[in-house]
Amino acid sequence: MCIDEMIPMPRLVSISLLALAAAMPAAAQDLGIGGSLDQGLPLSIAAPQGASWTLDCRFRPVRVNGRSLNSITREGSGPRRERLPGDNGRCTLTKTGGDGPLGLAVVKNGTATAAGTNDPATPASVQVF
Repeated sequence: MCIDEMIPMPRLVSISLLALAAAMPAAAQDLGIGGSLDQGLPLSIAAPQGASWTLDCRFRPVRVNGRSLNSITREGSGPRRERLPGDNGRCTLTKTGGDGPLGLAVVKNGTATAAGTNDPATPASVQVF
């Protein structure tokens, strides 16, 4: 089940909420998503020329509003930063349009695991467990 199905709000608002949560103090970030968002793994998408992309992340189940969640799917363009709602994950970033390369990085214990792509047929994938 996708996080967007778990928290009833328009898609644009849910994306904006996650972006805003990254800038808020830790005490204000508890959204019921596996605890506090500031404690999940940092995830970063680089798209220096504004290419569009789809991100699909899978992870061990976490509790969201009393229900189990094990995936997040995002669509966007340009760079993005957020956190996975836990300490593990497998993410795939697929280029869907636009110019330039894409990069994906997930950080665990101070070490970044990263991959990149410039080809829509070859997604960038990282695993951190």
